[in-house]
Amino acid sequence: MSEHDNGAIITAFCDAWTRGDADAIVAAFTDDAVYHNIPMQAIAGREQIDGFIRPFLATGSITFDTLRQVVDGDIVMNERVDTVVQGDRTIELPVMGVFELRDGKISAWRDYFDLQTFIGG
Repeated sequence: MSEHDNGAIITAFCDAWTRGDADAIVAAFTDDAVYHNIPMQAIAGREQIDGFIRPFLATGSITFDTLRQVVDGDIVMNERVDTVVQGDRTIELPVMGVFELRDGKISAWRDYFDLQTFIGG
């Protein structure tokens, strides 16, 4: 069992997305973390994750609305609706997120969602 409050860590992480706080988002990952939006290619390593997150946040904003969250030791799963605003386009995207934590940092993050909903299909 973890000595960290992993539920609170993920809640703060999701709040950082809503604030658009790229520094806090990137700092939440281990150096060797893997971030995988399941319909797309996985991104490995904090530097590569940073290179994805900052440009994404520069194109608009995103709000994470967590509907449910379950913690089982170093695994946190949440069901969310992510609202992405890019210019005059708003997307409400149902998401299931799975987070693996190690020593209070995210070592793996997988988000499952419908890519067609995201791209507007």
